[in-house]
Amino acid sequence: MNIVLWSLQALLAAVFFGAGRTKIAKPKEELVAPMGEWVNSFPAPGLKFLGLVEVLGAVGLIVPPLVGVAPVLSPLAAVGIVAIMVGAIVAHARDSAGAKIAMNIVLGVLAAVVAWGRFGPYAF
Repeated sequence: MNIVLWSLQALLAAVFFGAGRTKIAKPKEELVAPMGEWVNSFPAPGLKFLGLVEVLGAVGLIVPPLVGVAPVLSPLAAVGIVAIMVGAIVAHARDSAGAKIAMNIVLGVLAAVVAWGRFGPYAF
């Protein structure tokens, strides 16, 4: 199970690092096409902050247990990602973006599994 959790952590970290880096690096106008109309309902600094939080979540999933410093940050990062996905579901529901909601649910469930496993029976 430890291998499964590490695999999920790596997958989530890759997804959220990439998404966060994109939100940080690109201007708001360039984010509408790949991400959808929900971008228009957020101020540009809010999108940059969301990108920063996603990058920090990605780093928090991998780095603390890997270096052995405060490994409890890993399941906390997973809980944070679940919270981000709940917010994403709400934002996409306003736009009636069903396919994006499905992806948010999948990512949220995967993050919840990591949080459960790392807080519970498979802690570091």
